[in-house]
Amino acid sequence: MKTSTLNLKQLRIPQRPLDSHKGMFGTVLVIGGQFGMVGAPLLAARAALQLGAGCVHAVLLAEDAPSVDLLQPELMLHKSTDLPHLAPTSVIAIGCGMGTKPLAYELLHRTLQSSATVVLDADALNLLAIHAELRALLAARAAATILTPHPSEAARLLGCATADIQHNRLEMAAALRSRYHSSVVLKGAGSVCATRDGKLYINTTGNPGMSSAGMGDVLTGIIAALVAQGMTADDALLLAVHLHGAAGDELAQQNAMLGMSASEVTVWARWLFNRIAKE
Repeated sequence: MKTSTLNLKQLRIPQRPLDSHKGMFGTVLVIGGQFGMVGAPLLAARAALQLGAGCVHAVLLAEDAPSVDLLQPELMLHKSTDLPHLAPTSVIAIGCGMGTKPLAYELLHRTLQSSATVVLDADALNLLAIHAELRALLAARAAATILTPHPSEAARLLGCATADIQHNRLEMAAALRSRYHSSVVLKGAGSVCATRDGKLYINTTGNPGMSSAGMGDVLTGIIAALVAQGMTADDALLLAVHLHGAAGDELAQQNAMLGMSASEVTVWARWLFNRIAKE
């Protein structure tokens, strides 16, 4: 299948006027964090904030979830019962550490009916693969949706083996886009981005040091931040995947490949984003 080449100069990078305020750069809502997995949505929320979203809320499912993130106190943390009272958001990122229990299903069901752009990751994808009614809601959405599966999640979504995904990555990314009417990144070495305009891109940034926990959560947060600032779903996906891998490459160049953490990738992605925006 034919692939396109990413040209950063063709993407509409958000710029900030002198009279900026936080309301101009969107509100991100991150939903996830079942017991034992609260770190996943916090990583996504921190990435969304550090990549430029105006405000970031995180709804955490675990009963013992913290009420404040001491490492990033700018985040607003909530329980699932707070969700009906939150103000409308620009983009919802859902699934990080969420689990597949009834509450997770309920929150995803509600999210798919929203008018916000939605980024689906991790257990949101697993729930989508299990429940036909969720797939119907996704198909009926007018707003943009972005799917971020790794190969095993992609296999569940397409009803095939993981080996089939890996042997035909371009075709499988295109199949996900077509079946779910969404922008898609099929993660892995040489992540494949399938945009809603019918194009396929192979990302060339990233390295083996990024094979550690939390990397996908950070990518989800970066995508959400770029959408919140006004980028289209396709452009946000392409730039986020590039930045995510390029940040890992910067760390590798500093001899930090082994033991690389997702939190470090967030910091370097912010630095690279600022450099690209300035240029």
